[in-house]
Parts: sequence; C-alpha cells; structure tokens
Amino acid sequence: MPTTDRLTARTAPRVLVVVNSASSGLRRLEEWLQTAGLDLDQRLGSEGLPETLEGFDALVMLGGGLMPDDDDRAPWLARERQLAAEAIDRDLPTLGICLGGQVLAQVCGGEVKAKTGVPERGMTRIETTPAGRDDAVIGALSSAAPMIENHEDRITALSDRAVLLASSADCEFQAFRLGRHVRGLQFHPEVNAERLRTWDDAALAEQNFDLAALIADAEQHSAENTAVSRALADAFAAEVREHAEAAR
Repeated sequence: MPTTDRLTARTAPRVLVVVNSASSGLRRLEEWLQTAGLDLDQRLGSEGLPETLEGFDALVMLGGGLMPDDDDRAPWLARERQLAAEAIDRDLPTLGICLGGQVLAQVCGGEVKAKTGVPERGMTRIETTPAGRDDAVIGALSSAAPMIENHEDRITALSDRAVLLASSADCEFQAFRLGRHVRGLQFHPEVNAERLRTWDDAALAEQNFDLAALIADAEQHSAENTAVSRALADAFAAEVREHAEAAR
C-alpha cells in the first residue's frame, strides 16, 4: 500500500456500524460514507458487539424489524442500548436509522410502540421543522424531501432532551436530535427506489398497499431522493471528521 494510502487508512475516523439484520445493511450509504473519508467497522449484532465505543469516532445503528427491547429474539440489543447510551452521554456523532432511531428514543426516555398508527411503506414526504432546517445534517432535506419508509412500529413520544427535526403526515417523529451530534431517523436514506422491487407483494397487499404503485412513485422521486440522501450522508461524514479532528 502506498504511504499516502496507509496514512489515510490510519487517520480516517472510525465508525462502528451496528447491523441488526443481515438483510438490512448500509446499502448505498456504505459507498458514500467511505468516499467521504470514513472507516466503517460493520458488526452484525448476532455475532457480537464491542463492549464500549472506545476507539470509535462515530456510531451508526441500522434497522431490523425488531423492537428496541426485543431481547428474547435479539439478545445483542441489550449491548446496543448500552452503546447508544454511551454515545448520548459522550455526544458522539451518531445516526440511528429506523430501529436504530427507536433505540436512541427509548434509551433517552422516550416511548416506542409496536404496530401503532398508520404503517408507512415506500416514498414518503418528510417535512422538516425550523430546528431541522437549521440542523447540520437534517438540513440536507431543506423544507421537505421524499424519503423511503418501511415501518409499522414507531416512536410515540420523545424525551424532553430531544429536539424534533422532521415529521411526515402519518408519523410525527421522523427525525430528532439529542445534544449536538446524536440523531435518530425513522426513514431510510440508505434505501433506493430499486430496492422496492424486492419487497413482498402479498404482505403489502394485506395492509392495502399496491407494490406496483409504490415502485412507480419511488422511481418518480428517485433522483431527488438520491441527491438528498447523498447530501445527508456527506453532512454526517463532515460532522464525524470535524468531531474526530477536534478530539485528537
């Protein structure tokens, strides 16, 4: 490896990525975050997680079709909650997506309920609050942007410590921030429109969703969704690099 490459690998901020389901990985975020200069250490929860965030400059927690305290089905969630609490205490740059965001909400004293409210599937308009438009990461959505959703469990209350950053018509808590650097999302910036073609048509029909219509809508908004999601990833990476540099 050339000297410059060794230097880059050694100094790149190190990010712990918690993968809660083998089928719910980083997807396009992997390339974007690596291109933005981050070193991604991806760990499948079922294979074990680090005891602490020592040595990591940031934390990303992904989705997985579980509740944040579903320890019987996913024993690693207890450790994941501990890592989330540590990230909040240290104000470490953190991005919790879907289940990951729900873990953050619950750990800081909010409430998450299973199969509550209107399920959200496919491309959904996410509207930012004034705080969201001013946020260093969620501000990438500007006043509103189309983002992909796939959930029926949801955050139903945030703690007083949290700042609401974005909502949708059917889900109030789409994005929030704790401290300056910890953020939870209900939507999926890692998922592109093409991914909807792999979704279960029969399961969606049981909830009165038309998969063909969901795919058509997602493809119609794909270019805007991709641009906004990339901007969000770049903004998060910039914050991680800045925070890591300040800590050295």
